Parts: sequence; structure tokens; C-alpha cells
Amino acid sequence: MSTKSLTATDGNQGLGLIQGLGLTIMLALVARQLATLPILNIMGSMVLAILLGIAWRSFMAVPETAEVGINYASKKILRYGIILMGLRLDIPEIVAAGPQVIILDALAIFLAMVVITFLGQKLGLNKKLATLIAAGTGICGAAAIAAVAPVVRSRDDETAVAVAIIALLGTLFTIIYTLLYPVINLTSYEYGLFSGSSLHELAHVIAAAQAGGSASTDIAILVKLGRVALLVPVALLLGIIFASRNKTGTGWNWCQLQVPWFIFGFLALSGLNTMSFLPVPLTATMIQGGVFLLTMAMAGLGLNVSLEMIKRVGTRGLVIGLVGSVVLSLTLLLVITSL
Repeated sequence: MSTKSLTATDGNQGLGLIQGLGLTIMLALVARQLATLPILNIMGSMVLAILLGIAWRSFMAVPETAEVGINYASKKILRYGIILMGLRLDIPEIVAAGPQVIILDALAIFLAMVVITFLGQKLGLNKKLATLIAAGTGICGAAAIAAVAPVVRSRDDETAVAVAIIALLGTLFTIIYTLLYPVINLTSYEYGLFSGSSLHELAHVIAAAQAGGSASTDIAILVKLGRVALLVPVALLLGIIFASRNKTGTGWNWCQLQVPWFIFGFLALSGLNTMSFLPVPLTATMIQGGVFLLTMAMAGLGLNVSLEMIKRVGTRGLVIGLVGSVVLSLTLLLVITSL
């Protein structure tokens, strides 16, 4: 290939990077504004960003050259966002809440992973998609799906569909929880435990827990962050499981394991936050930056999926996610009321 051809290719990639990143930034900004509106604020900016991305792909033209920037956002920028979100985690607070919180968190993740992957197997759903839905349900929504996706080597369309399913179910269950709070026999503290241990996204947890007051919201957030903390061991375990399934020959090489190194960055920043190493204003700014980067990444994921694809693979995934969420909610409700 001539030097002129190489220059032209590099130029196209540079233009595509600018186009794709510019589009994801624009969608992220729109999503952030929409998230301030009534009703839509329940969904959160990340959920809205992926829905906007899907809508844009379906109704507007996306330049082929822009795929470079879109893929950069949905992969690289996504990891940077996850690392920054480690600043939200204060490990001693989770430990101080006692074994009750850790047990609830572990039970929630175990139930979601077992029930949803089992249903996926029975209904013939793609194993990777079922695992992503299970992780999003049991751990922390879109962020968990984003963290687990490279570990299980899922395609962008599988990741986007899983996020869309969790977005829809999380919003639905948030509304249901809020409506049921006045009629279910739970104290404010118990309702916080229930919301924090069973809802999908942190935004969903906060929105639903507000019905129970400040005490409910505080414990709900703490319980939810406990589930976030368990993301690392779950992701590593899934990496081992999927690497062993993909092995060739009679042995298994550890080199087959795709280690999600960005998760260790997440833990490193959570350690800095725990030690109060960074000034509070800087920490708050970095967290907001992480949220925006994740919102850009979700827009990129949405731009990689079409409505036709959701119709093709989303129906069974939505049903499995719904059944799994119902089982999770009912089981945890019984456990909490019996404590």
C-alpha cells in the first residue's frame, strides 16, 4: 500500500473518530438533560442514552466512517467510566453494616445468576446474553453488563440488548415498588433493604427508596453498593467459567482468561476514596465525569443496535429477565420479612 493510501486511511479513521465521539457526546448531553425531567429521571441518563442511540440508529443516518468513534466510546471510554465509578464505593461502610447486608447482596447475585441462566438454557437463549441479563439484574444494571461483557466476549448487539432489557425492567419495577410501598408491611429500614438488594440500577434504587424516606434511602444505597463491590469477584469467576468452556484440546491455559484489568482500576479508586486521599470536591467532579463517560458509552452501545435486532433476540431475553426479576424480588421480600 502506498504512503498516500495510508495517509488517506488514517485521515478517514481520524474523521470517523471525531464523528463517532461527537455523536455519542451529543446523545449523552441530551440524555443528561432528559434525565432531569419528571418520570424520565427514574430511568437515569445512562438508560436514556442507550435508548436515544437505538432511536438514532433506527431513524437517522449514521456515517459508516463514524463506527470507529462509536466503537471507541462503547469499549475504551466505557472502561474509563467504570474505573472512575470506583470513587463511589466506601468499603468500610459496607463492612460496618454487618453480615446481613453482605448475605442479602450475595443471595441476590446468586439467585439472579442461577435463575436467569437456567431459564435462558431452557428457552434456548444465547448463553452470553443470558449471563449479561443475569449480571445486570443481580449486580448493578448497565455498569455490571458493561464490566462482564468483555469477560464473556459478548458482541456489541448482545451487550446493548441486555442493557435495554435491564433498563425497561428496572424502570418498571421502580414504579411497581413505589406503588406497593404503602400497602406492603415493611418498615422504612426493611423497605430500604428490599429496594437496595433487588432493584437493577443505582438510579432505580434511589428513586424507589425515596418513598420510604431518608432512612430507607441511606440503607438502600449502602446495600446496592455492596452488590457493586461484588462485581469484581463475580466478573473474575465468570471469566474462568467462560474461558474453560472455550478451551481447545485436553488442557486449559490461563492465557485464555481475559482479565478485566479496568476492574482493578475501579478497586484502586475505591481504595483512595476509602482512605479519603482525594479532596471531596475533586472526588465529586471525577464521579460526575465517570457518569458522563458511561453515558457516552451507553449511547455508543445503543448506536450499535437496531430495532430489528431487538425484535429478533429481545423477546425471549425480556421474558427471562422479567421472570428472574420477579423471583428475585419475591424471594428477597420473604427473606427480609422473616429476619
